[in-house]
Amino acid sequence: METSETALSLPENCQIINQKKVAVGRAKVLKDNGFLIYDEAFLSVLGIKPSLEVILRDRSIPFAHEACVFWPEQNALFITSNIFSDKSDEKKIQISRVDICDDGTYECKRIPNGIPGVPMANGGVNYLNGILFCAQGTKHQESGLVHMLPYPPYEVRTMVSKFHGRPFNSPNDVVVHSDGSIWFTDPIYGYDAGFRPAPQLPSQIYRFDPLSGDIRVVADGFKRPNGICFSPDEKTCYITDTDYIHGDGGTNPTRASTIYAYSIQTYSDSPFLTKRRVFAMAASGVPDGIKCDVYGNVWSGCGDGVNVWDAGGRLIGKILIPGGVANFCFGKNGELFICGEKSLWRAQIHDECRGALLGI
Repeated sequence: METSETALSLPENCQIINQKKVAVGRAKVLKDNGFLIYDEAFLSVLGIKPSLEVILRDRSIPFAHEACVFWPEQNALFITSNIFSDKSDEKKIQISRVDICDDGTYECKRIPNGIPGVPMANGGVNYLNGILFCAQGTKHQESGLVHMLPYPPYEVRTMVSKFHGRPFNSPNDVVVHSDGSIWFTDPIYGYDAGFRPAPQLPSQIYRFDPLSGDIRVVADGFKRPNGICFSPDEKTCYITDTDYIHGDGGTNPTRASTIYAYSIQTYSDSPFLTKRRVFAMAASGVPDGIKCDVYGNVWSGCGDGVNVWDAGGRLIGKILIPGGVANFCFGKNGELFICGEKSLWRAQIHDECRGALLGI
């Protein structure tokens, strides 16, 4: 659907982008934060009065980088930091809990790094009565998937740490299927960044069945697989390849910055990922964390903020965040919480646009 620059009355924090001008390099973005509308379909996502605000800042460390898991029972978020060095120059990642208070304020609590079972935590997802984290591991601690209870003393248990005896590289993101299976990506970012040993496995996607213990490779051919999610009907699996940027910070615009879509089909009573196809490419940075809403739109944290595509791979809108976004999550009734490294943002869109993961 083509949009007009003048036909619609928009809030001040919104801008319609003429895609014909984008195609010839003449479109101008007037703001560094706010909402960009590439297709009128995004207007129904935003509602009549979308808002965007910073709710927390921490200038000491990049506390809001990954995970971003909303825990509705306690009205809290769990986030993980980007890598930082302490006074001893040891590389660390901090897990934090953000409480959403009844008076509209937010309180960030750093979870003690004394939890030995979640070394270098990254992506996460709601799982049973807690949070399932990707533990990237260190040179001396195993990587894998670790379940953490969402309250003190934050008890943990390792769910899986090896593929038939071979250590994972550095698990990055994870999602849970309605059949109870756990699917996760395993790139080599930990080795890139110097805190993991040399890889012993290709960069792959795994399916783990916690009931039987079965662990299978379900997709390969990636350089650096990153975000993963399912469509609302679980017929499609979306996986990002962020080879554009390596763990040492080096970038190359000729490498993948791409979302791939797979069909999920059953053969001999087992699910397989088939019909790999390019779904979308991020125009700025990489498509990192990825989620679907209940309408099947695909959201991803990119170099300029959160980008949104419809199920057909058409870019319909963006939420601009200075410095870009690695991950985010849906809260309740059209809330989005967005990780901006040293700042945590909250967007309010249409209250019926909800994340497919929780549906709230």
